[in-house]
Amino acid sequence: MAVPSNLVPASVTAVSGLATAMAGAPWWGVVICLVLTLAATSVQALFPQDSPDRLTWWTNHREHRLLRRTHRDTRPGPPA
Repeated sequence: MAVPSNLVPASVTAVSGLATAMAGAPWWGVVICLVLTLAATSVQALFPQDSPDRLTWWTNHREHRLLRRTHRDTRPGPPA
């Protein structure tokens, strides 16, 4: 999967600003904030951003959930 080029500047800016704001904070706080920042900027790479692709993704997701629900409802119950 190709990573869009606009994520790199956003990530670098967010991480450098976070490091400046967290100066003197405990190491675990810095690590948690760093992981959350990188996770938030990577959402764009995980989910499609073009409108037709996004619509297709959500449509397929809903169809899959509906199929799982109907399959779960048609399974036989426990023996009496």
